[in-house]
Amino acid sequence: MTSTTATTRLTVAQALVRFLAVQYTERDAERQRLISATWGVFGHGNVAGLGQALVEYGDDMPYHQGRNEQAMVHAAVGYARQSNRLSTHAVTTSIGPGATNLVTGAALATINHLPVLLLPGDIFATRPADPVLQQLEVPYAGDVSVNDCLRPVSRYFDRITRPEALIPAALQAMRVLADPLDTGAVTLALPQDVQAEAYDWPEEFFAERTWTVRRPAPDTRELAAAVTAIRQARRPLIVAGGGVHHSGAEEALAELADATGIPVASTQAGKGSLRHDHPQDVGGIGHTGTATADELARTADLVIGVGTRYTDFTTASGTLFTGEGVRFLNLNIAPFDAHKLAGLPIVADARAGLEELTQALELHDHRAGDSYVSEYTDDKQRWEYRVDACYECDEPDVRPTQPQVLGLLDEIVTEEDIIVGAAGSLPGDLHKLWRTRSRDQYHLEYGYSCMGYEIPAAIGVRMAAPGRPVWALVGDGTYLMMPTELVTAVQENIPIKVLIIQNHGSASIGGLSESVGGERFGTAYRYQSDDGTFTGPPLPVDLAANAASLGMRVLRAKTVRDMRSALIEARAADTPTCVHVETQTADTVSGAPPAQAWWDVPVAETATRSSAVKARELYERQVSTRRRHL
Repeated sequence: MTSTTATTRLTVAQALVRFLAVQYTERDAERQRLISATWGVFGHGNVAGLGQALVEYGDDMPYHQGRNEQAMVHAAVGYARQSNRLSTHAVTTSIGPGATNLVTGAALATINHLPVLLLPGDIFATRPADPVLQQLEVPYAGDVSVNDCLRPVSRYFDRITRPEALIPAALQAMRVLADPLDTGAVTLALPQDVQAEAYDWPEEFFAERTWTVRRPAPDTRELAAAVTAIRQARRPLIVAGGGVHHSGAEEALAELADATGIPVASTQAGKGSLRHDHPQDVGGIGHTGTATADELARTADLVIGVGTRYTDFTTASGTLFTGEGVRFLNLNIAPFDAHKLAGLPIVADARAGLEELTQALELHDHRAGDSYVSEYTDDKQRWEYRVDACYECDEPDVRPTQPQVLGLLDEIVTEEDIIVGAAGSLPGDLHKLWRTRSRDQYHLEYGYSCMGYEIPAAIGVRMAAPGRPVWALVGDGTYLMMPTELVTAVQENIPIKVLIIQNHGSASIGGLSESVGGERFGTAYRYQSDDGTFTGPPLPVDLAANAASLGMRVLRAKTVRDMRSALIEARAADTPTCVHVETQTADTVSGAPPAQAWWDVPVAETATRSSAVKARELYERQVSTRRRHL
């Protein structure tokens, strides 16, 4: 006798949409859709396939209309991060430029370990005409398309050249998206003819599947070695990275800090792991960190990294951790990161590892020394006085500085508000100055430092956190990169608050350019002068008018007094609202405290201009302090 398997005849695109609609994740008994919606910009490469399938199964798969393919990925990534990586969105594009526009967003997702499913159209698998519109012809390979650009920035990539190949590829894609170690961008390239091809699909393919998000516990020997190292340390320092948030380990970290008195500094991704007013929170670390955290880093004898990749901003390009005999202990779910800086590894989930570490240390009644606690407590208070000074606004009728804008925002937000930022001078100011009130208030993308992330990501965050005020903080350089998704916010009435800080150029890079002998070349948004440099008057660009033309409600603020009123009004708004302000110090960085640690940007080794010669002398002094931890 032969057994028969029930089948359903669908196109590849229809089958994929039905499959995605019944995929779930589960962690700590919390179950939710893995792919909760799909973003799309349609062209000839996906309109008849995935476009038709999303119409066919619209009740099962919500759809969001994007304007820019890169921005759609940013929105999906913002949603995924706010959802603790347990849920994300899919993004579909046509072939050609639509597909290649995904590359930047994919790189951002993978570098930050955030899941997103990419579904670009691809050239015909059956080759009825060769080449077709937008096809890249590669003389030495007939199976290459522009989508191969996505291979190095994807954690999983497959091209579905036959219908039945979708089954194993789709299952592998879900496995990677739900894996806390491997997650990132996942790409299923879909030839446009295959998308529309019908196949008899086994019904089992459309059964609900739940992907368990693991919490691997630490190895007992690694845990014992970690306890010994901590007990022997006199000046331990915890560095909290993004893995603390991804694991939902904030309470476990607070319990360890409470039990031991060990201070906690945070990377850009890890800020908010402790509330700003927690006794052991000493603020941001590294090039954009606080003086308190960076001085503790320079004198630490044990650095305990939790969920951090130790990027150059965190380590001050290898010049920050210079204490005599300093060693590293790294708790990370990724062995690659756990072994960095020749550290003792604890390869485990951050929450599971912190909980077991706290229990083991409590058995020994271990605490940091009283003098050490008093030292960093006093230093933290001194830094708070500096923050107060930066935020202070004694003259209500003048233009605010960028730190004063942040101070005014600080006055009106509560722990409900979420602040979204990315590149430019704002991340540095926020890392040093912002007083984080909740575990997810500080949403800074600094793994890829991608201009244009903020507005679409804020849309994704708001979708994942309905009812909460979500702020996208952008400079004029970032705004001009990607304001397109303001139209999406207006279309779907997603009430994000966009704060545009106008300073007539790329102020952050302008300041960096000056420090390395580049004399701010090419960083100001000004008219061209007679000598060919862009040093004329500021361009008459009206970003507020631009935002209004895209349908946003716009509030213009000229003074500190105006700014306070505009921020209060924007926070209360139930429609997408923009606050525009031109700040003081238009040609400089924000005026916040200068960098408390170095960052390696190589300076020209030979030059005739005095600015570059002087910058090189300083560079050589700084680079001589670099230390390799072996």
